[in-house]
Amino acid sequence: MAGGSGRSVPLVAVLKGGLSAEREVSLVSGRECAKALREAGYEVVEVDCGLDLAARLAEISPDVCFNALHGRWGEDGCVQGMLEWMRIPYTHSGVLASSLAMDKQRAKDAYRAAGLPIVESVVVPREVVEAGHVMPAPYVVKPVAEGSSVGVYIVREGANAPRMAAEMPATVMVEAYVPGRELTVSVLGDRALCVTDIITDGWYDYDAKYKPGGSRHVVPAQLPDEITAACLDYALRAHRALGCRGLSRTDFRWDEGRGMAGLILLETNTQPGMTPTSLSPEHAAQVGMSFADLCRWIVEDASCDR
Repeated sequence: MAGGSGRSVPLVAVLKGGLSAEREVSLVSGRECAKALREAGYEVVEVDCGLDLAARLAEISPDVCFNALHGRWGEDGCVQGMLEWMRIPYTHSGVLASSLAMDKQRAKDAYRAAGLPIVESVVVPREVVEAGHVMPAPYVVKPVAEGSSVGVYIVREGANAPRMAAEMPATVMVEAYVPGRELTVSVLGDRALCVTDIITDGWYDYDAKYKPGGSRHVVPAQLPDEITAACLDYALRAHRALGCRGLSRTDFRWDEGRGMAGLILLETNTQPGMTPTSLSPEHAAQVGMSFADLCRWIVEDASCDR
């Protein structure tokens, strides 16, 4: 962490809330991180981010920003670019990696170039998707640039083409459906931590991710050694292919009946959730790192150089 205030105790501005569909989750992440950072000895101010963020940060003059924003604007390179311009060190990935990871199709291009396993997908206007099947069912329709399973439709065999909510963007991604177990790996710096197997009654949607009891996490996942090793390897390679910094989390599906051929990389989250039900804090705990230690590590890794 680079800072030039001369304070004996660094002042950390925790950025939370924001303007995206994931605002409520971000408020919880920010609150939990702020609490942990105070326990770790930092001076902390919590900032519910709006359009006046630059002016508020100029007034606060923090030594570092802990970016606990989720979704568009806070996770897609926009806030990162503003912080670069203001020369305020910030946590997690930089402008390019953030924008690349948020654009699911461009992220897939980076995965493909790195030799990582992905499935077929196309980006098309929403009216094309609503007019008829773009690919054989089952398939998934989702925004190109959202997180937390916001706006995801699963089209099953025999179903009609989907009629999407009015708030869906004009252009969407259509992706072949990947069956199997939901697996995820957090990467911290240059280390893949461990694999979680996510157990749900249905698919892993917004409620399953964030409501208490919405899902059950088996950590470390009980998997064949080769699948565990591949998940850890692929997550670290995805982190590097996108140019991520600090903490990221990469999600997979594994069709165990197909062995290694059934392991597919879905996407990488450059600012994973930090709520009481979130996965990355569990991964850190598995390698002996408390939540406060994880937040301290992330702050010390902060930069405004890329």
